[in-house]
Amino acid sequence: QVQLVESGGGLVQPGGSLRLSCAASGSNFRIYDMAWHRQAPGKQRELVSSITTTGNTNYAGSVKGRFTISRDNVKNTVYLQMNSLKPEDTAVYYCTASNLRIGSNYWGQGTQVTVSS
Repeated sequence: QVQLVESGGGLVQPGGSLRLSCAASGSNFRIYDMAWHRQAPGKQRELVSSITTTGNTNYAGSVKGRFTISRDNVKNTVYLQMNSLKPEDTAVYYCTASNLRIGSNYWGQGTQVTVSS
């Protein structure tokens, strides 16, 4: 069982930066691929970025060059550093942990990110 607790969301001006954190507990963090998803009002949920157990990363085209995902396996935490934020980045951001081989997929509660002047 994995519990995910997110923090770092809030209001930021366009062009600003924000770092989201997701603290995992309850199981072996190292065996899970981690990811950030987001969902804006009226839009479908999208995968923003992912990082595998081995540290390989992937990004949605809309955030490439602006966002960076990382994980700290000592602190059992995954981060999403968001730079050069745009109003279209406004969404609820969700942290996920998954291990498809054992059929496990966990979601955090979501944290609101609002980019507005």
